Amino acid sequence: MATAKDFIDFASGQIAEAGAVSFKKMFGEYMIYCDGKPVFLVCDNTVYVKMLPEVSALFSDFGITPETGTPYKGAKPHYILDIENGGFSAEMARLLARILPMPKSKSKKK
Repeated sequence: MATAKDFIDFASGQIAEAGAVSFKKMFGEYMIYCDGKPVFLVCDNTVYVKMLPEVSALFSDFGITPETGTPYKGAKPHYILDIENGGFSAEMARLLARILPMPKSKSKKK
């Protein structure tokens, strides 16, 4: 089951206060970007977050024990983000936009 357009619109809206939010469709699913950095992977109407120490600390600071799952077969485990908790989701997006590197630009094929 692929992610519904309505869900990606909702998820993006939940973190709109975090910065410049956009999304791209990739392989039938989506990546949500904040300030140009990929912050959330959305697969099957579920929002996934990389398992990073800073992410773990933020969950802990908010007293949240996150569920884990894999976004697709062969993927590393990720935390599952409750996107309906808009304030926390926006805080997570801000954190990731601050700590993640900008994606490397791809060179054009000749």
